[in-house]
Amino acid sequence: MAKEQSLDNLWLAQTLYDLGGVKFGNFTVSESAVSSPVFVNPKVLISNPTALRVASKLMQQEIDLAQSLRRPRVHPFSVVAGVPVGGLLLASAYSLETNIPLIYARSRPEGTGKRGIEGHFTQGDTAIIIDDLITRGSSILETASLLEENDLKVKDVIVLIDREHGAVERLRSHGYNLISILKLDVMLMHYMSRGLINEETYRTCSEYVRSKQSDTHTGPLGL
Repeated sequence: MAKEQSLDNLWLAQTLYDLGGVKFGNFTVSESAVSSPVFVNPKVLISNPTALRVASKLMQQEIDLAQSLRRPRVHPFSVVAGVPVGGLLLASAYSLETNIPLIYARSRPEGTGKRGIEGHFTQGDTAIIIDDLITRGSSILETASLLEENDLKVKDVIVLIDREHGAVERLRSHGYNLISILKLDVMLMHYMSRGLINEETYRTCSEYVRSKQSDTHTGPLGL
């Protein structure tokens, strides 16, 4: 990583915007199947090696901090599990950065490969799940279930971006701890402060985020 580039999550949010990974308009969020005024695609970070490295280092920094607390917020783990596709790209970068072995759960048969786990692991190992973006957390819950079916333990999940659709509470209800590097509302505030979006767009998107947070507190977590 270039020495002049510090570990800054807002720099990462800006780079994501510059790469075309954040768009405003009217989009359907696939997992929730609802209309959203903002679309985020973290996969574009692979086009900027420095940004990908910063992302992996920010995850490492957050995990190290969480494990160093008197009451650690992240359990010890021996393997990293990436959620295909975006999470697998990030997990690969993290694995290379930390030298922690990588695996991934293939929840659907692909080609001649069966449903299962790719990579070497020992039964009873604890895995941390990495994904690039979380909305409600369904793909992460599916990955965690498959890992546990193969005698791996899952305690913690780290994602690059949390769209704030109640994933923290939903994962907690299933026994998993969620950590994120960027939250959608922080990104929106940054974009408005830089003049990249106007106040009306910011207000529309912020109200959308708040409505999803409100839905979480009033609706069933399991849906």
